[in-house]
Amino acid sequence: MEKEDFEKIFKRYLEKIQIDIEKEKIEKFYKYMNILLEWNKNINLTAITNPEEIILKHFIDSLTIERYINRSESIIDIGTGAGFPGIPLKIFREDITVTLVDSLNKRIKFLEYVIDKLNLKNIQAIHGRAEELGKNKNYREKYDIATSRAVANLSTLSEYLIPFIKINGRCICMKGPDVEEEIKNGKNAIKVLGGKIIKNDFLTLPNSDIKRNIITIKKLEKTPIKYPRKPGTPSKEPIA
Repeated sequence: MEKEDFEKIFKRYLEKIQIDIEKEKIEKFYKYMNILLEWNKNINLTAITNPEEIILKHFIDSLTIERYINRSESIIDIGTGAGFPGIPLKIFREDITVTLVDSLNKRIKFLEYVIDKLNLKNIQAIHGRAEELGKNKNYREKYDIATSRAVANLSTLSEYLIPFIKINGRCICMKGPDVEEEIKNGKNAIKVLGGKIIKNDFLTLPNSDIKRNIITIKKLEKTPIKYPRKPGTPSKEPIA
């Protein structure tokens, strides 16, 4: 896709979610897309390879949570994959500090390449599992926001995310269309981990029938030291 076409389509979608963006940032998104498509030929980063779909399903989708982030907050993006939502948020919001976490080292190499080529500051990519990093004093309860996109059910996801945030910090969970059962089953786990659901916003991505729920969890008290449990346990045995 030519840069002019990319800019036109991207701006059209951005208007629908009420975001205004500078031209130089659009150029970074364009560069990011082309790096993603090039690397995707050799390593599995995304099943979405149509440029307009990348704009909508990766870039716009990631930016839908921008309005939940206050100025200069620190964010950890767990299971970031090819960098979503962390890198789009960082491109758009230079004021925030972002930590990207993924368990696959080849994805980390890709993320580091993108960070370097886009000249992004105050962002790092870490190779590791949430269950281990959540126990590490360098990361535990250090962030204003923990986020993740389509990683696990809410009970499991809470155990991945809540240990990373400070008291009064928030988890922003990006979920699909059907979350009622997850919320019901996850409420006790969230409470055990020190959090409480304070909001659930429903949205549809522009010019599509793609439905999203954005669940905000506030951390009210410290997470008990036994959480997160060892790798694999939160997914196999979610807190009931």
